[in-house]
Amino acid sequence: MKEEIIRVENLTFEYPDTAVLKNVNFTLYKGYFLGIIGANGAGKSTLIKLILGLLPYETGKITLFGTELENVRNRIGYVSQKANSFNTDFPATVLEVVRANLFSGKGLFKRYTKDDDKRAQEALALVGMSEYTNKLIGSLSGGQQQRVFIARALVSRPDLLLMDEPTVGIDAYSVKEIMSIIKKLNKSGITIIMTNHDTPALLEAADKLLIFCEHGYEEFVNKSDLSAERAADILAGKRVHKHG
Repeated sequence: MKEEIIRVENLTFEYPDTAVLKNVNFTLYKGYFLGIIGANGAGKSTLIKLILGLLPYETGKITLFGTELENVRNRIGYVSQKANSFNTDFPATVLEVVRANLFSGKGLFKRYTKDDDKRAQEALALVGMSEYTNKLIGSLSGGQQQRVFIARALVSRPDLLLMDEPTVGIDAYSVKEIMSIIKKLNKSGITIIMTNHDTPALLEAADKLLIFCEHGYEEFVNKSDLSAERAADILAGKRVHKHG
């Protein structure tokens, strides 16, 4: 039996003036690719932040690898929408940006080791950015920067990779490159949870889908069970109404 990676049970979340998620339930096992789809404001990014512990919740439960987040944080990688808002004047090399994700585990007064550099180089190789190791991160294109940020998430060798619209703000060619990289990572055994504004690309890549409607309810489906009509509705922006 495959390892359970994440279980979300009866999760509800409200901002002060808006109910976003209502009674969300799903379970994801090792090796799957979950695509989260929904209109702007439907709760996609909010769910990612709740899983990561960046937002508190009072109703429901999130279990990761069968335990609490704090016990398994090192098994989780995170890629946000950085390419669209990154400060291009930031004075750090590609290697330094990637390697910095190992800093939290170094302890007081400890320095980076040759093994740290090796892990950073391996992560950069996975995203096709080895030749840019000593380039300043700010000198890269948006697509190249986002590949570096994916490498930064990979340097800790995570079992679960959370990605919040990783292709937003970059050109079409870079989107194809990044989606290809993500699919290869998934095939290597990394479990992926990803939101994306490019619905067709996410529908093509994911094997599980979590579809949010405007009222915060969800539909969790296997892509193989998705009818052609339902897929067409999703691509047309039509929303789910399964709860009412």
